Amino acid sequence: MGFTLQYSATIMQHKYPSCTFLFSQNYGEKSIKMKQRLPMPKFFKCSMNLEEPSVTNKKFAFPIMINSCTGKMGRAVAEAAVNAGLQLVPVTFGAAQDKDKIVDVGGTKVQVHDPSEGENVLFSVFNEYPDVIVVDYTLPSAVNANADLYCKIGVPFVLGTTGGDRERLYKTVQDANAYAVISPQMGKQVVAFLATMEIMAEKFPGVFKGYTLQVMESHQAGKLDISGTAKAVISCFQNMGVKYQLDEVQQIRDPKMQVEMVGVPEEHLSGHAFHMYHLTSPDQTVSFEFQHNVCGRSIYAEGSIDAAIFLHKKVQSRAEKHIFNMIDVLEEGNMR
Repeated sequence: MGFTLQYSATIMQHKYPSCTFLFSQNYGEKSIKMKQRLPMPKFFKCSMNLEEPSVTNKKFAFPIMINSCTGKMGRAVAEAAVNAGLQLVPVTFGAAQDKDKIVDVGGTKVQVHDPSEGENVLFSVFNEYPDVIVVDYTLPSAVNANADLYCKIGVPFVLGTTGGDRERLYKTVQDANAYAVISPQMGKQVVAFLATMEIMAEKFPGVFKGYTLQVMESHQAGKLDISGTAKAVISCFQNMGVKYQLDEVQQIRDPKMQVEMVGVPEEHLSGHAFHMYHLTSPDQTVSFEFQHNVCGRSIYAEGSIDAAIFLHKKVQSRAEKHIFNMIDVLEEGNMR
């Protein structure tokens, strides 16, 4: 999308710092054109292309299957996939009671299949879409069975579902030599925070020895297990010398408490992640607090799409490494 306008070059450069502009200024019958990235104090006619880099080019417009589109998280990822220009496969796994239900996602009619049909359905999908990437947001109880299925068929997958037997999960993927991005946390910025915590734990072991830790996490009532992110952060604090057990985590699932005590906006009670980690010194004179609050699901959906794009690249390039996490995705860069 190109266009020409007369505008303050200084403002344009401030507003679009990453763009290169082609400025032109008329001096009588002569016209001087220059490529310019520095602010210029006058008004110029400026032609520019504001199109953002898109994943919809042929290199990245691959098919993507989302399990389960009937869930809130799966639906959010499916919508993000359509918005990113990816080809949404019109098939998803869902609960038995939703079998044969049709879900409309951005104009794509997605049919719900019972997981009992999984092998036949996924085999057919893989035959029709050999470049497909599967994104899994189902239930903790389905993690291992789904991973077994993906590995059996040979479908690369992004697993954002928490829970399950994680040791068995990684062994399954490793034994099958399958490609996968596995992460309990798909929010890119939250992952960056977690990576910072891991660096602290590695560089400064025992730095919080003797401190007491309080952890509170609030999620929508439907989230059954302790947040995977909370578990990871707690592990970092343990490596920094804090004595703490997972059963000490204060899980807030009551909507009234979430609004009044935690401060969750009412419109986000059905989808949020508020985490607070409070450290206190032995003599009660020093305290530290780490907090990250997320409303809605877009941060995870967008991160999941970045992970799928990343995995597609790795599969296409036949990367030697097969099992990745969101740190790998972040370190790769070039995210949307």
